[in-house]
Amino acid sequence: MRDMNPVALEIDAEAVAADLEDRSAHEAIEWMFETFGESHYIACSFQKTSSVTAHLATQVNPEARFFYLDTDVLFPETYETRDKLAEHLGVEFDRFHNLTLEQQAAQYGDELWKSDPDACCGLRKVEPMRRALSSVDCWLAGVRREDSKNRAKTPKFGWDKRFDLWKLNPLADWTERDVWNYIREHHLPYNPLHDHGYPSIGCTHCTKPVGPGGSPRDGRWAGLSKTECGIN
Repeated sequence: MRDMNPVALEIDAEAVAADLEDRSAHEAIEWMFETFGESHYIACSFQKTSSVTAHLATQVNPEARFFYLDTDVLFPETYETRDKLAEHLGVEFDRFHNLTLEQQAAQYGDELWKSDPDACCGLRKVEPMRRALSSVDCWLAGVRREDSKNRAKTPKFGWDKRFDLWKLNPLADWTERDVWNYIREHHLPYNPLHDHGYPSIGCTHCTKPVGPGGSPRDGRWAGLSKTECGIN
């Protein structure tokens, strides 16, 4: 285990998760700031839940810290949403990035996302994610139980074994309606691809729109058994 604040080491994850289960997302984020102080990082993918978590966090703590993973193949609408949110909320989103597409092609061949999508995600998402989280004790994600079967039992708080730190999921119990109601109530910028059949948005090469009645993540790595990129 990495060196952590003594308070972070003494946390009873099950007790905290049980306590946060009946608390609002706002209260869960308040708890994170009270417990971890500056040693936090809030992940933003510039999908609809990012609009919510970024706004909630800035309402609790104007000094909230945000980051995103730039794979170089995000949709133009995703970069536009980043800029609109940054202006709307008055925040900066720290960029984490790995090798260029040209470097990747030289080392692993052209279009690695086709030949080995897991390796591509590892290079373009997981590795920069490790760097982003290397110096904090807790990170915040927008994961919801409604997203998929794999996420149905997501706790609001727990230990992230993959990245060796704590993880807060304040929207775990939110419904799709909850998310959109919050966005509309607070007039928040959101990714316009959601209005065009994209319930879940990743990289351009690996994301397709979903037809009526489809699962929210059916458009991610369509035709493959893969449903996650390895960071959640």
